Amino acid sequence: MADASAVKQQESEGSGKMWLSLIAIVMGTFVAVLNSSLMNVAMNKFVAVFGSDINTMQWVITGYTLASAMVIPMSGFLGAKFGNKNIFIYSVAGFTLFSVVCGLAWSSSTMILFRIIQGFAGGFIMPIGMSIIYTTFPREKTGTAIGLWGVAAMCAPALGPTFGGYLIQNYSWRLLFFINVPIGILAVILGKVLLKESPRREGLKFDLTGAILSMLFFGSLLLALSKGQQQGWTSLFIISLLFIAFFSLLLLIWVELGVEQPVLDLKLFKNLKFAISVIAGSLVMMGMMGGTFLTPLYLQNIQGLSAMQTGLVMMPQSIAMALMMPISGKLADKFGIVPLCITGLTILGVTTLDLHHLTTDTPNHWLNTILTIRGIGIGLCMMPLTTAGMRAVAPQQVGNASPLSNVVRQVAGSLGIAIFTALMSNRQITHYQHISDSVPVDSVSANNTVSMLSGSIYSWSVDMATASGTAATYLAGIMQKESLVRSIADTFYISAIPAFICIPFVLFFIQRKKAPTEVKK
Repeated sequence: MADASAVKQQESEGSGKMWLSLIAIVMGTFVAVLNSSLMNVAMNKFVAVFGSDINTMQWVITGYTLASAMVIPMSGFLGAKFGNKNIFIYSVAGFTLFSVVCGLAWSSSTMILFRIIQGFAGGFIMPIGMSIIYTTFPREKTGTAIGLWGVAAMCAPALGPTFGGYLIQNYSWRLLFFINVPIGILAVILGKVLLKESPRREGLKFDLTGAILSMLFFGSLLLALSKGQQQGWTSLFIISLLFIAFFSLLLLIWVELGVEQPVLDLKLFKNLKFAISVIAGSLVMMGMMGGTFLTPLYLQNIQGLSAMQTGLVMMPQSIAMALMMPISGKLADKFGIVPLCITGLTILGVTTLDLHHLTTDTPNHWLNTILTIRGIGIGLCMMPLTTAGMRAVAPQQVGNASPLSNVVRQVAGSLGIAIFTALMSNRQITHYQHISDSVPVDSVSANNTVSMLSGSIYSWSVDMATASGTAATYLAGIMQKESLVRSIADTFYISAIPAFICIPFVLFFIQRKKAPTEVKK
């Protein structure tokens, strides 16, 4: 009895330490995601501070994204060689150190350089964190653990725009980086104390060719997707990048399938459940990024809200996602992922379709309600889809499956934004043309509107010619605004499609009950 009690106490202590170790992973993930969301509201401030232009300062975001995506494929090898715990701690420490350095930047070029190095350092945080969870927690508890981990990924974007806007408005832009330091230091200390040492594999050979090709492929593809709309999809620069990405992908597949220890284990896609999980998760990511990209555009360009006000409007959606993450993990462990994911995907698809009804004067409370319900749908389906794929691979393959899953989803998110940006621009041109055709310059309604506006402007003590010109410009602005809101609504309609496409994929995760075996007498 005493032995059984001692064993039970040891299991309880081990379980408690296991859950405590999750705090370190959550904090490391939180600080990385928070930093990225803080940058989205700081571009205009950086332009003013460094005397640069918006296209140059966009590299503060683009450089970090490219660098982090390029190192993700190597996280599996480094985790196996040096231990997941060590790589996670050094990654968070490097990210924190370069947060300080970025906060001390004295020019646009140094800021961009330091952000790129910060991306190289911090790119391992999420894939290694996921690997630690799947190798530390028993399979029946991974859904709950991943759900709690996902809270960090959802809370940080909720806080980022509002918190970033507040810091810029009331304090210094340098605090956007220095705020990471105490959180990062605490994550390193907790990781050192609480994370369990992971086994290391001896005799591993680094796949240098595969690493170079993967960096070339993901770097050129993500750069093309992020700059395509700005540079023009038919420009020599973008076509060259896509050409490099295509042929480096072919070479990467050829090399990785023939190497004994590949940096990206593409053979994992032979596992049907893992492959379907990655495809479905990527489609959800595309649909989610559509809303993340389009909603701020609508609120800032149509309704004229500031970055901080936009963050406040979008916060309930992110909080709903964050709250649903651990709940969905617990429900998935209990009832399975199929009913959960079908419910979540249906909510995501229907609410995104409903956003097609946006107009220039849509009330914020209606938008907030739809976005919050949409957030519940995303929270229900996002992590269970990931868990289903990771559970399908053997425990010794988790270290290779995590970076592969993460990098594919990151590419899918960038691809989604590129597609929706191009679609929105094309629809805006089309709608503007339709509005112009419907209201010709010499029509009665156009003339009446211009006359009314001219009269109002003339009362400001300007000459009639200036008043008429200003009125015509103002009318063109109204038409431009109407065409933009219609194009955003159309793009929301299209961004609902990935959620509905996902539903048939989820059916592959149905567990068929095994027939009971007869006991021979």
